[in-house]
Amino acid sequence: MSHPITTPEIVIVEIDAQTKEQAVRQLAEKLLAAGRLTALDAYLEAVAAREEHFPTGIEGGVAIPHAQSDLVTIPSVAVATTSKGIDFGADDGASHLIFLIAAPASGENTHLEILGSLARKIMHEEFRDRLRAESDPAEIASIVTKEVQK
Repeated sequence: MSHPITTPEIVIVEIDAQTKEQAVRQLAEKLLAAGRLTALDAYLEAVAAREEHFPTGIEGGVAIPHAQSDLVTIPSVAVATTSKGIDFGADDGASHLIFLIAAPASGENTHLEILGSLARKIMHEEFRDRLRAESDPAEIASIVTKEVQK
């Protein structure tokens, strides 16, 4: 039985963060609390190392920070929404939807599958709008799991 990639406890509606580091840390803390991550700081270092090479802010007000790590126990997508927006280095401005993708290091395919599936979905404005408009973490979790998990 595979776990849903997103659950209400790893969704933050209107995240209270000023920087991408704060936002990623809060999402990673949720993953840790949910038992999907075994260590916080080492995982955050892995995410930050990726960010240095590839800013994860993409067009349409979305950011997809991610890292593969042995510290991840369950492939997961933690989600944050913010109406203020947080700078993740996207060309077109701040990100309002943040998807922190956490994948086990062993499951190379899992990581790419989630990333690819999510990337295809977020190209659709309707998908982004649905998530941005939603204030219920359970509903956000349900939409992401249904649309992204294969």
